[in-house]
Amino acid sequence: MSRIKPQPGIMDIELYVGGKSSIEGLTEVVKLSSNENPFGNSDIVKQAHVKTGHNLHRYPNTDHAGLRTAIANLHNLDVDRIICGVGSDEILQFVTQAYAGVGDEVIYPEHGFSMYPILARMVGAKPVKVAERERIVDVDAILAACTKKTKIVFIANPANPTGTMIDAKEVARLADGLPKGVILVHDGAYTEYVEGHDGGAKLVEEKDNVIMTRTFSKIYGLGGLRVGWGYGPNEIIDVLNRLRQPFNLSSIQLTVAEAAVQDQAWVEKCRTENTRLRAWLGEALAELGVPSDPSMANFILARFADEEESVACDNYLKSQGLIVRRVGGYGLPNCLRITVGDEASCRRVVHAVGQFKDGAE
Repeated sequence: MSRIKPQPGIMDIELYVGGKSSIEGLTEVVKLSSNENPFGNSDIVKQAHVKTGHNLHRYPNTDHAGLRTAIANLHNLDVDRIICGVGSDEILQFVTQAYAGVGDEVIYPEHGFSMYPILARMVGAKPVKVAERERIVDVDAILAACTKKTKIVFIANPANPTGTMIDAKEVARLADGLPKGVILVHDGAYTEYVEGHDGGAKLVEEKDNVIMTRTFSKIYGLGGLRVGWGYGPNEIIDVLNRLRQPFNLSSIQLTVAEAAVQDQAWVEKCRTENTRLRAWLGEALAELGVPSDPSMANFILARFADEEESVACDNYLKSQGLIVRRVGGYGLPNCLRITVGDEASCRRVVHAVGQFKDGAE
């Protein structure tokens, strides 16, 4: 037997499984399983992508100054407190690597993003799952779960896969109630879908134990590029930058993301359409007997009578060329997460669920 062994916790990691993108035997499918922007990205972004191709022989800059400045100007933030990464996932990984280890505990909500326990185990820490209240983050339950071993608390707000969120006062109450030395990570991957939501930026300015993260993978339509960023206290950002590889982002990633920041008209268009279609989709499915909580993201969590019905509906949707996401792994076996697509896709989903319901009866 090999004497080579990985660090504690690594072999306990259950590999992350992304949303499916194909159905065997079908060539024409609609993918609604990964919360991607159905409208893609803007012409300005596409032009920037093409232009960048002329300089691929050059190394990218290591300080990400252009992108950080664009983000800071847009959101009125301190540029020196911004860090960029390979998706927001990399920022979350930096935080975990820097502030948790063997013997420590990392708290996350019951239905929280599945990367949180993976990140904890990656550094040998113990992931602690805390119950939610009707699929909403329960601040009191999180505070009660904190111990002397707690180092990090992760919450996504709006949350994935539920789409629910807690207000700024509740997030602030959580930050204030944490034991000294515990970091609150406010994961804001879906921030841009909420009109007027700052993703926790004001809280970061007021507290020394909060870091927020954002991504270009959702409303900006750049999931294929993997670019994200974080904003936090100078002390924490300085630590994270010591973990960051100097060339973690390519020239293409940096240039295209910066162009995306400049095109806020596109972001507004996508947010408006998502809001309209999300409301229609939720109401139409509710009329078919498939309720969902009010979602603040670009998906809805459709609830069925039980796991058997949700699996049967998912199988029927596949037969119709529609790919959605089962979320049993998130503790929601009776639910399907359905990305808000374009209008045609939303109507196809409702029509198919209606057919399934008629057939089930």
